[in-house]
Amino acid sequence: MARKIKISSGGITVGGALSHSPTADAIWSCLPITAEANTWGDEIYFTIPVQAGLEDTALEVVEKGDIAYWPTGAAFCIFFGPTPVSRKDEIRPASAVNVFGKIHGDTSALKKIRSGSRIVVEKAG
Repeated sequence: MARKIKISSGGITVGGALSHSPTADAIWSCLPITAEANTWGDEIYFTIPVQAGLEDTALEVVEKGDIAYWPTGAAFCIFFGPTPVSRKDEIRPASAVNVFGKIHGDTSALKKIRSGSRIVVEKAG
């Protein structure tokens, strides 16, 4: 059974699903999360109450729509385009992340979320 989530900020809502990994399990267990969004290029990130190390599958380059955990900042990250450290057309986090989920559908609305906005991640369905 897919573990579906809903991410909301202001009038913007996107859906996604979590994979099956130790990081995904830890995050699923602490939902719902309400935080203050930060943006870094086409990435939204915010600190969450989860402490996890890098998994063997950690990545230094991710795909559009990936949801990841950044151990360095204990942060939930949503990637929807290049970051300031991306090279050419890649999407590069500040450092390696554990990808634990994916946004479903169009990610373009995420560009409207600004730093300082309230963001909520909750279980859906």
